Amino acid sequence: MSEIIHTFDEARACVERQAQRLRASGTETLFVLECLNRVLAEDIHADRDLPPFPRATRDGYALRAADIAQIPATLRLIGQVKAGSALSENIKLANGACVEIMTGAPVPPGADAVVMVEYTTASGDSVIISRTAIAGENIVPRGKEAIASQLVLSKGTRLKHAQVAVATSVGKSQVAVFKKPRVAILSTGDEIVDVASAPGHYQIRNSNSFSLAAQVIAAGAEPVQLPIAPDEPTRLRELIAEGLKSDLLLLSGGVSMGKYDLVEQVLRDFDSEFFFTGAKIQPGKPVVFGRTSTAEMAPLDTSTAGVPPAVLRASCPQRTGTYFLGLPGNPLSTMVTFTLFARPLIDALSGAQPAPLVFAKAALSEAFTTKPGLTRFLPAALSGPHSAPQVELIRWQGSGDVVSMSRANCLAVIPPDKESVAAGELISVLIQ
Repeated sequence: MSEIIHTFDEARACVERQAQRLRASGTETLFVLECLNRVLAEDIHADRDLPPFPRATRDGYALRAADIAQIPATLRLIGQVKAGSALSENIKLANGACVEIMTGAPVPPGADAVVMVEYTTASGDSVIISRTAIAGENIVPRGKEAIASQLVLSKGTRLKHAQVAVATSVGKSQVAVFKKPRVAILSTGDEIVDVASAPGHYQIRNSNSFSLAAQVIAAGAEPVQLPIAPDEPTRLRELIAEGLKSDLLLLSGGVSMGKYDLVEQVLRDFDSEFFFTGAKIQPGKPVVFGRTSTAEMAPLDTSTAGVPPAVLRASCPQRTGTYFLGLPGNPLSTMVTFTLFARPLIDALSGAQPAPLVFAKAALSEAFTTKPGLTRFLPAALSGPHSAPQVELIRWQGSGDVVSMSRANCLAVIPPDKESVAAGELISVLIQ
């Protein structure tokens, strides 16, 4: 099979196009806090006007703006309105009068502005106002946020804390959400051992399975951690078949060009379509993205040698093809390629539109030189005041350095045409 190497932009666009073909598997109705980071499967409408009355946004005095056109102005204090209290029928705002009011309280009829308490002096039943106001100041009119029956949250919205506030403000203690997609995670390699095992001198623990599971959970999906696959095609094939029963399969390792990198070879047994077999990025260049046509294949034996995939497929149990991402085995590469390419697929399987990558600009703290040709996503630390953000590259010892990655809070992005970046130069930063 010939290699299909994309630039970063091409690879990302390819993943986003394929994500448009994916759908969530079903829905369920849950208590709203159980739905945090889940995706709405229903539209939510306002059950009444929001706010349901003209609402004061400051502690102070409700009054007529015309009465304080000339300051200082002395007004008669005729009452008080607290948040949550009904308006007294005795409070009728006439010329030259004012009402003490608290934040969130209903503005009495006749008042068209609220002056903050900081600009007033109360003495008995009089209030001296030292600042003018315009009509509407510090008041939210009834229905300004939403009117009854208005759509406030759309199906396909991911529920964060602000969306939870909206849902509960319109009386939704339970909401319908799409079911979490199941994402299978398969680490490969004879050098990998279980986390609970004592590794040999030349072995490493299976941290990739757990870092990927953590990223899957953060993305709103359910991880399915499979046993470690050895560098041997039969067992690797069995575990890939198991992983393809999930909504998405993530493989870690075995996608480079080494003698024992068998993932692409075995995936071909499943009549896979490969959209790309590499991306011009660092870390993560040997990333593989594709889709299988079948979840299972006929048992391997000599009688199937040379049989065209279409014939094998016709003799096997069929199911909808499953997308897969073969991620490099080095931990930093695994984490970065998940961020760049797995998230759009998980978003789509969760019922949402793929979220765009979020970039900011910051000044590079120290000069940096590199070879052109690859888009680099380098571990970095973003800091400094909001008016002058600064990004510092984390010193790392190659793509296996998880300790350095743990110190990063973003990825510094170096374009493929850059050979050097000067200290103080603005660069793009990928917010994770």
